[in-house]
Amino acid sequence: MFNIIRRMILQDAGGREWHRCVMNDPKARRAWKAVIGMTCVACLTAAAEPAAASDHRLDWWREARFGMFIHWGPVSLTGKEISWSRANSNPFCPNHGETPVEVYDNLYKKFDPTNFNADEWASIAREAGMKYMVLTAKHGDGFLLWDSKVDGYNMAATPFHRDICAELAPAARAQGLRMGWYFSPMDWRDPDCRSPQFNDRFVTKIQAELRELLCNYGQIDELWFDLDGLPTMWHPVETYALVHSLQPQIVINNRLEMGSFDQWSHQHVLRPHEDFYTPEQRIGTYDDQNPWETCMTIGTQWSWKPDDQIKTPAEVMGILARCVGGDGNLLFDVGPMPDGRIEPRQVDVLKAVGAWLSKNGESIYGTRGGPWKSNPGIASTRKGDVIYLHLLKEGEPRVELAGLARKIVSASLLQGGEAKVEQTPDTVMVTVPANLRDPLDTVVKLQLDGSAMDLPAVKIGGDTQATASNIYENDESNYGPQQAFDNDSNSRWATDTGTKRAWIAARLSKPRSVEAVRIQEAFAGRVQKYEFQYRDGAGWKTIFAGTTLGENFEKQFPTVTAQEFRLNILDATDGPTIKEIQLVNASAP
Repeated sequence: MFNIIRRMILQDAGGREWHRCVMNDPKARRAWKAVIGMTCVACLTAAAEPAAASDHRLDWWREARFGMFIHWGPVSLTGKEISWSRANSNPFCPNHGETPVEVYDNLYKKFDPTNFNADEWASIAREAGMKYMVLTAKHGDGFLLWDSKVDGYNMAATPFHRDICAELAPAARAQGLRMGWYFSPMDWRDPDCRSPQFNDRFVTKIQAELRELLCNYGQIDELWFDLDGLPTMWHPVETYALVHSLQPQIVINNRLEMGSFDQWSHQHVLRPHEDFYTPEQRIGTYDDQNPWETCMTIGTQWSWKPDDQIKTPAEVMGILARCVGGDGNLLFDVGPMPDGRIEPRQVDVLKAVGAWLSKNGESIYGTRGGPWKSNPGIASTRKGDVIYLHLLKEGEPRVELAGLARKIVSASLLQGGEAKVEQTPDTVMVTVPANLRDPLDTVVKLQLDGSAMDLPAVKIGGDTQATASNIYENDESNYGPQQAFDNDSNSRWATDTGTKRAWIAARLSKPRSVEAVRIQEAFAGRVQKYEFQYRDGAGWKTIFAGTTLGENFEKQFPTVTAQEFRLNILDATDGPTIKEIQLVNASAP
């Protein structure tokens, strides 16, 4: 029966002919049903935990905090983005890439990654301090990185003839890593995908693919579904039931039922069967109620790109600290080259991060986020009666934080040395000498006189408390008003697309005499009319008004002494976005 199906599949390595053969031949239909059932005989012994233990399925995942995402396939031969660079052949799918279909769909015939070494990939992940790996077993282009009996468009049809999933899963386990699959329900090649007449047939196919992935490679710890912004038609009730029946202990992300980019942008509410949500290419907002995992690339696209601009070790470390400080995980993506190697530049970055984690890992692994919510310069994590304060920027040796309801009994640097701490009911001041700062991330270990775990999460605090009328997608961690007062031109306060009017205000810890203001607009020209104000009693008084701001606006004015200042934007072409607002103190007389 396997030979019957395989022969029909291989008539077309593009995997399209099998539909017609199976549905029109009664004998083939019986054989196909048998394949679906028989493929998973081994699954009876594959599950590692009984269903009763499912309440603890996320324990390992929360402990891990840091994983490797891998986007790879024949598309690496072009150096372009996986799947999205393929031209469209299905009116029910969203891709409109620059690579013609006949070119993209035949790349597999030249895909011969002779330098692929699963042990080396797993070793790189382990040395980077990562605790799990997630491979794009199937992306939206429909190519399968395993030797599939369901669709002949797979690794067995390439000159390489090797099953990547079969090699990587045991290699990861041998290195002590958990293993997960990325699985795109979509297959933009397949004309049945979302077809009004044949989508049910398509779902039968993808469920058969899932059976193979979840039956043939031992315990699989994470399943990462994806979306493409169009309606999901993947029979979620049946699909979830299938997955849980085959791998009861598995954790699953939140994209199987996500049918629009609006849902993708507002993910905080999890549906049944969803274990965590997935901010993409951004650091998630602090959330200690719903598990989340940021996915982010080391470069500018998911799959390999020649001479790509990649992140520095300090940037990666800052992203990781802020994710964990927000009580989330980081799934960090690499795109292997067409010869099967992970690019040496990427490996060097990962090794530097791993070297830092080998000395400071206790501040990341097994911690929870908070109590101070992260910003671009500071993050905090906690475990038991300890808070780990992550100082992510070199320069200013002294930071001011909001007060704690616990007493700090000692402060030290994880890599050696003492930190100075001054604590009042309202503030915590931490000073680390410049010569003791780590260029990646300086960790101050704060020992408390009681548990850190019941402290409420609060904003960092400090001299300036910022508020705004609108925040882009309510993502305060990345685009909140505090980003305009952090002395970092790489961060910004942003508002929702289409916003025409908005304000951003700063309340100082005490009144200050100010004689000038500097404003950096991220998208010069959006602001068309504004007024700069200070609070006088119950109302606002305008210091000056104007039209455009631009990239480097500066304005002097007669000295004003006040505790609150506000930029009130009265008209904009699109959502106002401000990098920095600096209040310039009046010169001493």
